[in-house]
Amino acid sequence: MTGKDSLHPPSRDEKKPLWQRLGWLVLIWCGSVAALAIVAGLMRMFMSAAGLSTH
Repeated sequence: MTGKDSLHPPSRDEKKPLWQRLGWLVLIWCGSVAALAIVAGLMRMFMSAAGLSTH
């Protein structure tokens, strides 16, 4: 097997800058919030189509 061993932590040279790591964190968080909003909206739409209401 060739290449680097994935069990060792990355060296100082391979580490991404902080802004880039935080950017990915924010991007993934926003994507998960958006996906949750879509699923909740679809569930609400299906529930109202089935005659259920929230009040």
